[in-house]
Amino acid sequence: MKKTFGPVQNFNQDNYSSAPSNSNLIQKETELAKREGILEERERQIEQKSKIIDQRLENIEKMRKDLIEKLEKSAKMSTDEAQKILLEQVEKDLSAEISKRVREAEDEVKFKSNEKSREILAEAMYHGVNDVISEFTTSRVTLEDEEMKGRIIGKEGRNIKAFEQATGVDLLMDDDAPNTLTVSSFDPIRREIAKTSLERLMADGRIQPQRIEEIVEATKKDVEKIMFQSGEKLCQDAGIFNLPAEVVATLGKFKYRYSFGQNLIQHSLELVKVGAEIARQLGADVNIVKMGCLLHDIGKVVYEGDEGTHVEKGVAFLKQYGIPQPVIDCVAQHHEDEPFSSVESIIVATSDAISGGRPGARHENVQDYFKRLEDIERIATSFDEVDKAFAVQAGREVRIIVVPDKISDEELPKLVHDIGNQIQKEVMVPGAVKITAVREVRATESFLTSGF
Repeated sequence: MKKTFGPVQNFNQDNYSSAPSNSNLIQKETELAKREGILEERERQIEQKSKIIDQRLENIEKMRKDLIEKLEKSAKMSTDEAQKILLEQVEKDLSAEISKRVREAEDEVKFKSNEKSREILAEAMYHGVNDVISEFTTSRVTLEDEEMKGRIIGKEGRNIKAFEQATGVDLLMDDDAPNTLTVSSFDPIRREIAKTSLERLMADGRIQPQRIEEIVEATKKDVEKIMFQSGEKLCQDAGIFNLPAEVVATLGKFKYRYSFGQNLIQHSLELVKVGAEIARQLGADVNIVKMGCLLHDIGKVVYEGDEGTHVEKGVAFLKQYGIPQPVIDCVAQHHEDEPFSSVESIIVATSDAISGGRPGARHENVQDYFKRLEDIERIATSFDEVDKAFAVQAGREVRIIVVPDKISDEELPKLVHDIGNQIQKEVMVPGAVKITAVREVRATESFLTSGF
């Protein structure tokens, strides 16, 4: 049987040349499929490992929580409580070291502050050095001859009576000094008016009651002008300007006013210099300090007839003329009648203490000095526990010997405090007073030794 075949394909050169290209494609596809399978396998392995790691982390966190729970149960405290105890323990361990460091720092600061304060005060006092001017309650007028003394006395003493009545002073005559008249008055302004009027009367030659009154009135006006000029000069020297005229005129009275022997112009100017220097070094308000120092004692020359301390009078006077409140506070607090309200107030009070406390600054009547010391010792010995008392250092220190059987060591501070309060109430002592109490116990025994 004859088979019949289909049409024979003709394999030409083009068909033959394309066969290798198909083979390469198949090979590449196979290789890519293989790599894809490898990547899928790796991805599967990575995912599996990731699940294992997550499981392990979960197990570790669970174990950590279990351990914390077990620790809390065994210690019977929470995490916050444990942290608190830990912090307390650390603080306790460090407290001793901290205290030591704090003490060392305090000692260092105290030493440096004391040293610096001494430097500031020393330099400030150097800036305020002034000549010492002593206070007198009398003035002397030299007469030409005995005839002038008779003319001043006048017929039946009418001239001298008119003069004393017009001036408010006493004219004293000393037989040991026949050519001298003594003008006596506690008021320095009256004394100055009387002295000047007397000199003008002698120069004029017409000494009679009417002429005396005319001269005295004219002299009063001249002295007022002199005081106003002195007030202006004081303000200029202090570097304070634009004060009300009434305040300047009142400050001028300082020219003839003394306090414990210190002339108030010199005292106030000294305070201004000292206070300004302290204020500059401490960074305080220099202008407030200067005005406070200048005006701190103005109450001593105003409202002479009114009751109250010079501090109260000064504050009331300054309020009338619109002086700034910080300055008024300095005046009100310079003797600590009120608590200090500012650094400037403290500086004014300190400057006042420096001026009044420096050696030679103040001068007193001898009888008053003796009386003050006697009063201090009397007050101290008035206490039953005190055996002896000695006032020394011009009354700035009181040494007390107590009866040991009547008081214990623990009770000494109270006794010293009570004595100090009593002295403060009854005796006016410039500056601070130091009280030292001594309690001494002695045991004595007498006996005979063997053989005697």
